[in-house]
Amino acid sequence: MRIARKIETPVRPNAGARAWQRMLSGRRLDLLNPSPLDIEIEDIAHGLARVARWNGQTEGEHAFSVAQHSLLVETIVGALEPGLDARFRLAALIHDAPEYVIGDLISPFKAALSLDYKAFEAKLLSAIHVRFSLPAELPAEITRLIKRADKIAAYYEATVLAGFSREEARRFFGQPRGLSPALVTALSNLRPLAPTEGEASFLKRFKQLNAQCGSAAKARQATRP
Repeated sequence: MRIARKIETPVRPNAGARAWQRMLSGRRLDLLNPSPLDIEIEDIAHGLARVARWNGQTEGEHAFSVAQHSLLVETIVGALEPGLDARFRLAALIHDAPEYVIGDLISPFKAALSLDYKAFEAKLLSAIHVRFSLPAELPAEITRLIKRADKIAAYYEATVLAGFSREEARRFFGQPRGLSPALVTALSNLRPLAPTEGEASFLKRFKQLNAQCGSAAKARQATRP
């Protein structure tokens, strides 16, 4: 898939040791001090579609990507809270967006790292939110909702693709609740997508939600006195 825009971010003189990542769009993202101006959704989609969940230890011809996981989480959020504001469904879709540059570390490894991984990840996610007109910090109830959906997705990924027994998955992720039979059937038949397919699906859903956010914002402006 061709990246829509090619924009070369100039390298800062006397910047010291390199702490930036060059993206296919031409952007150079400072990993220690990320700017929303250097974040492009095409770069995120391309990266997430090529980052494997479960360290790649899943069944199928392709790895199960973070892009596909993100689509699952957004779908589950919508099922748990029908009528949820499109902004928060968009936040669910990009909840793991920092992994397009820092990768997907499994939870036990994150806990073992000496650096404050969570703070690093949160700083990058905040910049991503600002880039796409979302609150830098989400309301607590939305964060809890996304986390719940994340655990439900992990349960089905674990049992369908990663070799976990249901008992083991329940111990780590809890028992999924509140889903329709149709969604349970879909989650019980997960199939890893090829990277290009995962990238395209992620971008398509992002554009749909982003358009809904734009329409809602215009409607709110129109009703203001």
